[in-house]
Amino acid sequence: MLRSVILAASRSSGVERLVATAPVTRDLVRRFVAGTTSDDALRATRELVDAGLTVTLDHLGEDTVKAEQATAVREAYLRLLAGLGAAGLTASAEVSVKLSAVGQAIDEQLAYENARLICAKAAEVGTTVTLDMEDHTTTDSTLDILAKLRNDYPDTGAVLQAYLRRTESDCRELSGPGSRVRLCKGAYKEPESVAYQSTVDVDKSYVRCMNVLMAGSGYPMLATHDPRLIAIGQDRARWYDRTPDQFEFQMLYGIRPDEQTRLAGEGHTVRVYVPYGDQWYGYLMRRLAERPANLAFFARAMASRK
Repeated sequence: MLRSVILAASRSSGVERLVATAPVTRDLVRRFVAGTTSDDALRATRELVDAGLTVTLDHLGEDTVKAEQATAVREAYLRLLAGLGAAGLTASAEVSVKLSAVGQAIDEQLAYENARLICAKAAEVGTTVTLDMEDHTTTDSTLDILAKLRNDYPDTGAVLQAYLRRTESDCRELSGPGSRVRLCKGAYKEPESVAYQSTVDVDKSYVRCMNVLMAGSGYPMLATHDPRLIAIGQDRARWYDRTPDQFEFQMLYGIRPDEQTRLAGEGHTVRVYVPYGDQWYGYLMRRLAERPANLAFFARAMASRK
């Protein structure tokens, strides 16, 4: 019921105006979204890099249903990458791309071609691209496009979601030399037939997948804010004789910044996932709708920066 209410609100222009003008919403947006422009994204990136962190930037542009929209998102990424290059930030910042934003729902070839142009620009300025993962119906398509991109851009990163029952197998397939894999829990509402439903089962899957990636010869990127999973990640890295430059932790912009700084101070690479763009309203509402329990999560995050 709550999920339905949130989704309905995400499609209401009236609710959007109400939310956008509320003082508490402005604080929320500033906390979790870097801003609406590439200049905002570059500013946030510079601040994080100066604090000893690394960055991956996501231009908000989901629900693309027209080729013109996909082109606009592609061009936004090309401008962003040019800006990162001009600012000398590409050693510490990359970009994350949702294939849905560059045309996946319209035509897979269109999405591939747009993603390839983004990868080419990233290589030109000296950085990398990671393909975000979305709901389970797009997993095979996303991994197929990833494989094609890696023919020319082998450092293109993948994202795997531990709550999907298939992910342990996918981790084995993607744990080879040079393979960059971000492991996250997963945030979309998925049926029991394809995804674990309980927190305990998802956490157990995360650890199993982490072990596969750490035992492999690729580069694991552990996306979690969970202190217990972070500690397990550190332990598994020691077990598999990985030095701090052979894996990294990833966290969302605005979530547990003190922990981000602490881990970086210990010598770990910590990459902050920074969303930006004028579609922040839909981004926040969809994140809440995917798991209504996120309402409490965001409330706690607003209450404390620890």
